[in-house]
Amino acid sequence: MRRPPERHRAGPACLLWAVLALPALTADRLGLNEPRPAWWLAAGMAVLGAAAGVSRRRPLTAFALAAAVSLADAPALFTVSYGPALAVLALLLGLRAAGARAAAVCFAAVAVAGTARIALTGVDPAPEFLVMTGTLLFGCVFPWLGGRYWRQSRELAEAGWLRAARLEDEQRHAEERARLRERARIAQDMHDSLGHELSLIALRAGALQVAPGLADEHRAAAADLRAAAADATDRLHRIIGVLREDDEPVPLTPAGETVEQLVARAAESGLAVRWEPSGGPAAAPPGGVAERLLYRVVREALTNAARHAPGAPVTVEVARHGPDAVVTVTNGPATETGSGSSGGSGLLGLRAAVAAAGGAFEAGPHGDGFRVRARVPARQAPPAPGKARPAASPLARARRRVALGLGAAAGAGAVLVGAAFGWYAYTETRSVLEPSAYAGLRPGAPAGEVARVLPPREVRDPPADRAPAPPAGTTCRYYRSSGELLVSVDHFRLCFDDEGRLAAKDVIPRVGPSGAGRDRPRDQLGGMPR
Repeated sequence: MRRPPERHRAGPACLLWAVLALPALTADRLGLNEPRPAWWLAAGMAVLGAAAGVSRRRPLTAFALAAAVSLADAPALFTVSYGPALAVLALLLGLRAAGARAAAVCFAAVAVAGTARIALTGVDPAPEFLVMTGTLLFGCVFPWLGGRYWRQSRELAEAGWLRAARLEDEQRHAEERARLRERARIAQDMHDSLGHELSLIALRAGALQVAPGLADEHRAAAADLRAAAADATDRLHRIIGVLREDDEPVPLTPAGETVEQLVARAAESGLAVRWEPSGGPAAAPPGGVAERLLYRVVREALTNAARHAPGAPVTVEVARHGPDAVVTVTNGPATETGSGSSGGSGLLGLRAAVAAAGGAFEAGPHGDGFRVRARVPARQAPPAPGKARPAASPLARARRRVALGLGAAAGAGAVLVGAAFGWYAYTETRSVLEPSAYAGLRPGAPAGEVARVLPPREVRDPPADRAPAPPAGTTCRYYRSSGELLVSVDHFRLCFDDEGRLAAKDVIPRVGPSGAGRDRPRDQLGGMPR
């Protein structure tokens, strides 16, 4: 396959780099970060450019580069400049990388590196570790899970379309099989019904052939009629038998004829058959599945007796054994020459139909004759109440697992980020020195007098790089001038000499547009520059 031109592949990478670099270029100017040197900003832009360039083919490498520059910028991993890039590349990692093991190892490595850096260089390790953990979970793992969910959703959608196409094919095949079964059912019914009627015709012709007082030519005609009926039965069996199947439905009884009426009609046609019903209630409810199946068993047995054992006495017994109906058709030895055609397919179909209904079927020699016995449940078992719900499909289970993972990650991330933000708000607001108290401080004041107006905590991450050089031999403390969060504010610096007296005080202006023009420290808020 021809590879796309370089300019077509470089366009999305350049656009991605522009999106990732925008927060880093604007955060310092808006006062959301402490200002960084120009060389550091250029190095960060170069790393983000490399990450954007390899994000399509090596998404794990791209995320590792973003994590490295974020850790280098802040031990707690959370920065306004590189946090969005970290989340975007984590999302692309989940979307483009199939496996999860490499991503998990990378997340663990970032956590270990961040923990080591906080332990070695962190000013306040506890809140910094909380911020790093929340950022890693909520800003990295959660977007990665979102990317994986997006990827799996697309794969599931594709699998759903493939499954729908396969189901359509299966539906077409099922309809074709249904048509074939219906054709086989019609063939079976025609074979059984017409075969039975032709057998009765042969019986009537045989009776006419031996009737007294019949002329020889009429007797010969009756013999020919009997032979023709037997031959037609054999041809019907050979022609329609090829269409029969083992799982064909049970044919209906013609015009609602019962088993007793079937036996009576066969007796009227000359078959030596005797009806022996059992006493008590009916063996099967009229018109039910059991009645139709018993009718079919008796019809096939009488047809076989007329074809293969003409002249033999036949006995039909119908009884009830508990919840089951039992029919037994027994014929004695043949007194005349029967059809020599091979059969048995009708009995095989009966065996399959009875077994499908939950019954039992037997057919075989019995004494000098043949016996067919079938046991059929008189009533079909009703469906069990409280049917179990169908099992969820694999697609639904996969969606549920991904949704649970996303929910768990979101919940844990929200708790950690909330805890980190709460600690950050607590520490920042506890390090605020009121501007009026700062204005009342005078150089040379003893430490005890100054301590009465100072807040309980100092700033843990002071802007020392923007402050002037402290006086020699002094120790400096930094305090915030406002409790505003997530923005740059003015800072107060108080320097004490070895005797504990206030040696100098300075105002370190905030960064960003609100701090424009404040390039020199002032001795007090609202005073003249020093």
